[in-house]
Amino acid sequence: MKSRGHQLAVITSHGNLDLPDEDDYQGIPVYRLDFWEALSKRKVDLLVRARQRVASLKRLFRPEIVHVFFTDPSVFFHLQTSEAYPAPMLLSLHIGLPQRINSEDSLLRRTFHSAQWVTATSQAMLSAARQLVPEIIPYSSCIYNGLECPSVPVKPLPVGSQRILCVGRIVRDKGFDLALVALALLKDRFPVAQMVIAGDGGAREDLEDQAQRLGIRERVRFSGWVKHEDIPAFMNEATVVVMPSRWEEAFGLVALEAALMERPVIATRVGGLPEVVVDGVTGILIDKENSVELASAMSRLLKDPEEAIKMGRAARPRAEAMFTLEHHVDAYESLYRQMTSEFATFGGHV
Repeated sequence: MKSRGHQLAVITSHGNLDLPDEDDYQGIPVYRLDFWEALSKRKVDLLVRARQRVASLKRLFRPEIVHVFFTDPSVFFHLQTSEAYPAPMLLSLHIGLPQRINSEDSLLRRTFHSAQWVTATSQAMLSAARQLVPEIIPYSSCIYNGLECPSVPVKPLPVGSQRILCVGRIVRDKGFDLALVALALLKDRFPVAQMVIAGDGGAREDLEDQAQRLGIRERVRFSGWVKHEDIPAFMNEATVVVMPSRWEEAFGLVALEAALMERPVIATRVGGLPEVVVDGVTGILIDKENSVELASAMSRLLKDPEEAIKMGRAARPRAEAMFTLEHHVDAYESLYRQMTSEFATFGGHV
């Protein structure tokens, strides 16, 4: 967006990282406030300070549009300061949603009702949002995530080894424990098969203990946190990428990253994953919470590398056609223009 002449500013939180309060990302100012601490610990002084800071930044920057990514806590402070400098709000859904909203006055419902437009990263997520809050049907749409093709050359699938890759935060929702069980089921049939779990998180120690109990600890490598730019190199060493997610993945960026590196993906039928992985064409879809079915899918591709190669080669051109970063930015730029124009003329929902 910046390269297209737009001015941007980012207001966010520190998360759980030690990051500066003010930063600069390629000429884009980034402001980090104590959102999480203020809300989780209910510290009135921090709440007041954060609200005043957001209001001040809005008046200083004078935004024509406010783009909120759900469910960052910044949405609370945006709603609290909506009068500081009125602008249309675009709400983008990047995580799974609850099945119901228990309170009419909940932050989630107020967020939906305050938005002039709502986008979701997959048709599945869009349908879930519309079922949850039917009022948004006239002012909601799907904009797929997009990525640039990696500059790293694609390597052929390893022939002399069998490598299974899991990428992501090491939390229960990702289902990596199911991948370990599946590998244990195959350890005798595929004695050289190995697994790499790339990422970090609170469940790592539990997974390491589980691998030990299953008798496969020497076959599993935990790489720790991986920089985004290093993911293609991990893909290049993989025979197959496995995504046994339990949670409704809003899209599944790892599946897209694998496709761009010509790797077949085994994924669960949750959220937007079936929109990225075409069953039997670019990968294999399985039911969630089913390590036996996962083991069967892994066995299918490990014993037939030609099929794995064929699926990987089919994945990349589809990804390049449907999920480019240029298409993604084009869609948002068009929506920004529509929203700012109609908000200036009519106000309210576009």
